[in-house]
Amino acid sequence: MLGAAVASAAIVSMQLPFLHERATVRLNLSSYASFDYTPPPLAWPSQGSAALDVPALGITRAWHDRVVPIASLTKMMTVYVALQRFPLSIGATGPCVVVTESEVLNYLADKLAHDSAVIVQAGERLCESDLLNGMLVHSAANYADILAAMVSPTPQKFVARMNAKARSLGLRNTHYADDTGVSNQSVSTALDQAKLAVLLMRSPLVRSIVDQAMVDLPVAGLVNSFTPLVGVSDVVGVKSGRTAAAGGCDVMAVAYRLNGRRHLVYAVVLGQRTGDVLAEAGNAAFALAKSAEASQVDVAFEKGAVLGTIGYGHDVVPFGLAHQSHVFWWDQHNRHPLQLRLRHLGDRIHRGEVVGWIEVHSAERPIPLVALRSVAAPTLRQRIL
Repeated sequence: MLGAAVASAAIVSMQLPFLHERATVRLNLSSYASFDYTPPPLAWPSQGSAALDVPALGITRAWHDRVVPIASLTKMMTVYVALQRFPLSIGATGPCVVVTESEVLNYLADKLAHDSAVIVQAGERLCESDLLNGMLVHSAANYADILAAMVSPTPQKFVARMNAKARSLGLRNTHYADDTGVSNQSVSTALDQAKLAVLLMRSPLVRSIVDQAMVDLPVAGLVNSFTPLVGVSDVVGVKSGRTAAAGGCDVMAVAYRLNGRRHLVYAVVLGQRTGDVLAEAGNAAFALAKSAEASQVDVAFEKGAVLGTIGYGHDVVPFGLAHQSHVFWWDQHNRHPLQLRLRHLGDRIHRGEVVGWIEVHSAERPIPLVALRSVAAPTLRQRIL
């Protein structure tokens, strides 16, 4: 009998590490009314199609995402392909060419067709930086043709490069027939154009160019931007366009702040057909971007505020934040933004000990939670039962 008792005690003692009762956590956020906030609906346009891309939050949304002509938005891919071939940093000029008589004739043809173009003269020297400025700010079709000729020996080979790049970037609904968008066969969707804009704007040079309301070009002098609202209300660019087939189109980047840092939200609107179609596209894109920004929620967690309890059985203590912290998120996720992650705890929980973290999908770092009082280790009975 004595041997049996000793053996039983030994078995129990060996099992004690495996009989550790897991701490029970209850999270209570009822005192923070903002968690019940219902965001206003996104301001989708009343016609055409549209898309929204918020890279900092990994969010994309689309509305009536159809394959349609995209007019001068085509030039975003022309610029992307050219910069892949001839990378350029801010302040550099890149390769240069001398304008020929045939390129002067192309300019005159563009003007006769009422396409956007910048005046050129035979013998004028144009560099890659000039061409990028003229294309992105003034949407110059003749500059796009000159830049394409710098990259590829024929227009057909350059368009083939554009389509190959679209495939490699996963723009499955995009196809190009020219480098300017004059062709109605240059087509895409709002969501594809949003994705391309995000990639293009990774270039510091591009960001610096599209943020200009006007630009000074050789021979032409100062020319204005055709992208609506640039320089107004945090609008950064990126590109606009219009044709009879495409209507008014706009890709707009708008700056906003998240977690104290500057980010961009991208709104794309295609197929606007009433009034001044370019202005209508710009106004619709701006309204969409601002409605996305309005969905941002800021909740301030106070230091020491009780957010829940942790402990063993009925022996529990409150936990909260060691320091005041702000939490930002975009409520259009349509799901609760917070998740609780626990750390592995010892038997005893000490006052001030980090017991876990609140993770927010838009935050760079989780917010540590600390026990506001100490709690004793679970008893043997609690471990066994």
